[in-house]
Amino acid sequence: MTLTELTLPQMLRERARTDAHRIAIRQKDFGIWKPVNWARYYERASHFGLGLRALGLPAGGHVGVISENRIEWVLAQMGAGLVGAVTVGVYPTSPTNEVAYVVGHADIEIMVCEDQEQTDKLLAALPELPRLKKIVVMETKGLRSFAPEVRQFIATFDEVEKLGASSAQQTLIDAALARQQLDDVGLMIYTSGSTGKPKGAMISYRNIRGVVPGIVDRLELNADTTHLSYLPLCHVAEQMLTSFVPLYIGSQVNFGESIRTVQEDLREVAPTMFLGVPRIWEKMHAAISIKLQETGALRRTLFHKAYNACKPLAEKPRARWSIGDMFTYTACYWLVFRALQNFIGLREAKVALTGAAPIPPDVVRFFRVLGVPLVEVYGLTESTGMVTGHRLHDVVVGTVGVPASGVEWRIAKSGDELGGELHIKGDMVFAGYYKNPEATAASIVDGWLHTGDVVRAVEGQLKIVDRLKDIMITAGGKNLTPSEIENTMKGSPFIKECIVVAEGRKFVGALVMIDHETVGKWAEARRIPFTHFRSLVEHPEVRGLIGTEINTGNQRLAQVSQIRQFHLLTKELDHDDGEVTATMKVRRSSIYKTYAAEIEALYH
Repeated sequence: MTLTELTLPQMLRERARTDAHRIAIRQKDFGIWKPVNWARYYERASHFGLGLRALGLPAGGHVGVISENRIEWVLAQMGAGLVGAVTVGVYPTSPTNEVAYVVGHADIEIMVCEDQEQTDKLLAALPELPRLKKIVVMETKGLRSFAPEVRQFIATFDEVEKLGASSAQQTLIDAALARQQLDDVGLMIYTSGSTGKPKGAMISYRNIRGVVPGIVDRLELNADTTHLSYLPLCHVAEQMLTSFVPLYIGSQVNFGESIRTVQEDLREVAPTMFLGVPRIWEKMHAAISIKLQETGALRRTLFHKAYNACKPLAEKPRARWSIGDMFTYTACYWLVFRALQNFIGLREAKVALTGAAPIPPDVVRFFRVLGVPLVEVYGLTESTGMVTGHRLHDVVVGTVGVPASGVEWRIAKSGDELGGELHIKGDMVFAGYYKNPEATAASIVDGWLHTGDVVRAVEGQLKIVDRLKDIMITAGGKNLTPSEIENTMKGSPFIKECIVVAEGRKFVGALVMIDHETVGKWAEARRIPFTHFRSLVEHPEVRGLIGTEINTGNQRLAQVSQIRQFHLLTKELDHDDGEVTATMKVRRSSIYKTYAAEIEALYH
């Protein structure tokens, strides 16, 4: 795919010119889907951008957004871009101290907040944020409770739009777009900070334009593609499918009512493309397991027969299906799988993808057996999104496919049998870390991005072995990849999280967190009494259940990688306690410190 030499904001203006009346975005409000065409998208973004300028935002200034996904998020982003400013996303789940760090480090001058809850976080940190000039709030409920002197510091989203609409400076946008270059930075995305303070990755318009062709070609997307946007827009994975791709190919994005209504919104939208991080697929897997537990014995038997009959077809290209294969799948689809696809809202999906973290191979196989065309992709914030992925009809479960078009790649030489570090080069390699030249120099060497991920080739496709920094060496000198062990265990619907302990140890131990909902349903079916998470975990039968699941997982692992002792966590891992990041990645060092006594007890 060849793209025009235009930046993302320039593409928005072009879409408004060529596809003015086509639907660009649908937003669900109070149960009603409201369409916005490309012309109105550009008009509202222009008004908001001019409003930002009227509030004192300079060219090249930084605008922050902290909100769940909604049309105002992209209007703020594109409005800032249209007047030559840079957008910085902040996770809405972040506590005040994390919000203050990103807003301060990124030199944000105007902050766009979803509601009073997010506004309160900024107001609590105001003494630490001398550069912050104004807070723009999307939802006005609760604003009257602020003191008059605080209220002067705040504007509503509608007020900023109206301020821009009444401005006589429309030529300002044309002038800004005329000056805009592909090498200009348009977006800053902060890393999750799983090993330290988050770093601000600067994403240029050239990076965005460089990554789009590989995504479009590999996933076979076009102008008729529809997408439900719900993962955080401050993460590159959602940015690439909500902002980058739609503006270049003219596809449609849908914003649901809330993150809590995703399942219902999926059924209503029935998108042709769906992105889920591994935890989303694991939750769907668990939801189906719960549904099967609640149904009758006849239906459970029918499901298992259909699943086992179609299991060999999960990785077999449809072009190689025999007449018997097609008959088997068609019968199973109408009897069992169609209803389950409707239940999760993916009956119309032409492609479903998982990325951003490793996923248990059994979960991928599960959905592919159900007929959901799930493929695994790989990318980083620093690569502006997806750089490898399965071809839709050439899937090797447990790998991340092959590099996409435009990506140069190599595997660093290593004497280790596990593989070597993946290096990539191309227009998609980010512009560097904001105010951190040392980290930039360590990450990009002679134009090659050092990904920090160890890979090896499997059946002609790339397999991510683990993060280079996470590989462990046992007391016996054996190299272990904790993610392989952890993902094998998380393939169980009863295990939500597994954290391996093996560095310098004689054998592999693990901290295990149960899936409260799935294990709770299991316990109810067996009339096991419990009142809360801890009481459920401490029941002997629950420990027996998890022990059985771990033994099942161990059978798929080499002997040296098998978990011999485990401890069940009596509370769920919490972002506010510093145990996981905003993207729910485990902070290993924090976990090891918090549960040091429990870990030592595994080896006594």
